[in-house]
Amino acid sequence: MTAEIKFGTSGWRAIVAEDFTMGNIRRAVAGIAQYVASQPGARTVLVGRDPRFLGEMFVAEAAKVLAAHGVAPLVIPEPAPTPAIAYAVRQRKTGGSINFTASHNPPEYNGIKYSTPDGAPALPEVTKQIEANIRALQDGTEAPANSDAKFEEVDVKPEYLKRLGELVDLRAIRKAGLKVVFDPFWGSARGYSSEILREHGVETATVHDYRDVLFGGHAPEPDDHLLGACKEKMKETGAAIGIATDGDADRFGVVDGDGTFVQPNYIIALLFDYLVETRGWKNGVAKSVATTNLINALAEEYKIPLYETPVGFKYIGELINEDKIAIGGEESAGLTIRGHVPEKDGVLAGLLVAEMVAVRGRSLGEQLRQLFTKVGSYYPNRENFRLTPEVKEKFTEKIKVDPTELGGRKVTQVVRTDGLKLILADGSWVAYRLSGTEPVVRVYSEARREGDRGPLSQAAKDWVLA
Repeated sequence: MTAEIKFGTSGWRAIVAEDFTMGNIRRAVAGIAQYVASQPGARTVLVGRDPRFLGEMFVAEAAKVLAAHGVAPLVIPEPAPTPAIAYAVRQRKTGGSINFTASHNPPEYNGIKYSTPDGAPALPEVTKQIEANIRALQDGTEAPANSDAKFEEVDVKPEYLKRLGELVDLRAIRKAGLKVVFDPFWGSARGYSSEILREHGVETATVHDYRDVLFGGHAPEPDDHLLGACKEKMKETGAAIGIATDGDADRFGVVDGDGTFVQPNYIIALLFDYLVETRGWKNGVAKSVATTNLINALAEEYKIPLYETPVGFKYIGELINEDKIAIGGEESAGLTIRGHVPEKDGVLAGLLVAEMVAVRGRSLGEQLRQLFTKVGSYYPNRENFRLTPEVKEKFTEKIKVDPTELGGRKVTQVVRTDGLKLILADGSWVAYRLSGTEPVVRVYSEARREGDRGPLSQAAKDWVLA
């Protein structure tokens, strides 16, 4: 079946055997190969995958297509985290990478993510060229001739774990006697976080540490409602921290010692505070417009430049490449730090959180309360709402006009970095982003008092339908 192949910020994703077919995979890889061949620099591309169904077959076919177009494939034989592949691109100076992954999407999905030679997700100007290449290909592109050609294989794990050992104080975690539980969600970080911790003498237990192409029958997303096994293992082992990654390990989830899930908004803010304290990095901080303003308050407290970007990690990645920030993150559980890849790294995030708990000797809940005492409290929330075509059309027009109030409260500032963000007098805010692919509006809100969280969220929802 021939499908329109469109690359978003995280590549092209589709349901296996519907649009994600061998024919469409060949077309997509051929389009990427033509792009790489048209650029100056190396004509080599790393080809990797997460542990999804048929991943090995897709990698093998992609290697043949690349070779047929004069691009040398470097095959990663085992599932590998997206950030490990990104690091290998930079270290090996390749023409980029093709990664077969659908990240945290449900098991029936797979995808192709192309990263450029800097290790970052391809920017729109690149993916538009790749899409044009794909459209120019004749329908029913022939498969490359079957051959017994052996392509070069590379192991991205050792050099990536070595780099993590340089970025994280693993000795401090061991010295503190911290016990850790790691949940890779059957994904590509299996054997990564747990291995590096154990190699450095940290007592580490795991759950979901085997291959299951169905990811337990749900999306491999390290969110609170799916971390029950991690919490149970923490209770059983007396662990002070639980860390988790999604299917391709670019997102993270964290559980505090008392079993409380600590939302990514807070983890990013805490790590920002910790890196300033321990590394002395004060060059800047980046966050998407939908991410907690607790980071804004900390940036003001430390007199550090703040970059508030549109949603999409590519914008943060550019700032990392330019060494303008110490840390950058998004509320959807993506972050990276100075001197690392311009790509989300869930493995690094979990290890840094373990270091922070070990060095400070306090739970995440205690650390967050102290942060609130220093710069004020923030209570973020996010919900998705499906809209009828009629409501979506009406709402699309509505958000073009700057509102002056929300739920009877005065709007003091309107921000249009991405979608519509309304800031209220006390610093509370609401933001709306319409999905470009489905009739959904994402509603973000952040109250300054815990008791206001519910009413603010309700006012935000009411405004959609008003």
